[in-house]
Amino acid sequence: MRNNRYESIIDAIGRTPIVKLGNISKGLKATIWAKMEFMNPGGSIKDRIAKYMIEKAELEGKIKPGDTILENSSGNTAMGLAIICRQKGYKLKIVIRNTTSKEKIKMLEVLGVDVVKVDASLPPEHPESYNQYAVNLAKKDPSLYYIDQHNNLDNNESHYMTTGPEIWEQMEGKIDYFIAAVGTGGTLCGAGKYLKEKNSNIKLIGLDPVGSVFYDWFKHKKMITPSHYLVEGMGDEFLIKTAQLEILDDMMKVEDKKAFGWAKKIAFEEGILAGGSSGANIYGAVQLAREIDREANIVTLICDSGYKYFSTIYNDDWLAENNLL
Repeated sequence: MRNNRYESIIDAIGRTPIVKLGNISKGLKATIWAKMEFMNPGGSIKDRIAKYMIEKAELEGKIKPGDTILENSSGNTAMGLAIICRQKGYKLKIVIRNTTSKEKIKMLEVLGVDVVKVDASLPPEHPESYNQYAVNLAKKDPSLYYIDQHNNLDNNESHYMTTGPEIWEQMEGKIDYFIAAVGTGGTLCGAGKYLKEKNSNIKLIGLDPVGSVFYDWFKHKKMITPSHYLVEGMGDEFLIKTAQLEILDDMMKVEDKKAFGWAKKIAFEEGILAGGSSGANIYGAVQLAREIDREANIVTLICDSGYKYFSTIYNDDWLAENNLL
């Protein structure tokens, strides 16, 4: 029996289970497996990168207890950083869109995070937009350590060192496809790199929300003008260093409505309460299974907990307001 006693909550990050989605896979020749990342202490896969990036920065002498860490986040990386900072004695300032679910923002405030809410309607090049505010703040105040998950390749390395090996071991190497939403791209590109090194025949499939720039860049090397989408934790308005799209074998587009609908489907069919990016992942995995129409093991992720979205994707009034019912 595994010893689950740890010296701190930080040590409980990772080693999440992989679960066969028997009901979702019903009627498909392929089998869909999902790694339960909502079981990390902060309720998401982003706990992994928060721990790894901070501990790497400590080893390199870039930060010390008492310093202030700065990040822009859709909430999950922020939550992971908040837990690590409480344990290690750092202050934390988070830049977050004002449209982020109330649950995520409340969790951060409870943990004593300095939360800066920016106007989500601002164009990405605006100096006070989500994409620019933290960058400009870091330039003005050199005492802040901007961890920059979107361009910090320690993000990818954390998944190369942890998520990828866990998946390989849990699946006993029997993996045909790894499919996941691309937010920063750290998970799919980092874990995917490890899996490809173990077996070059494993196919890596990315998922991008309609309105994000990644899909068109991957498919056509074309930069589109980004448009508004509501699913949190995936897609972007710029190309970023951590989204190493060249490692991928293919990409799919996902509409908000599909992502949210499939999040509810996971709850109804598997009893797993998950967020919108997880809904996108399962939607993509099922479409992939239908396309290949053969026996295969498709691995994906339940990225975070649905408890963070009761005011949004599990709220019919919010869905109606956004024409998503």
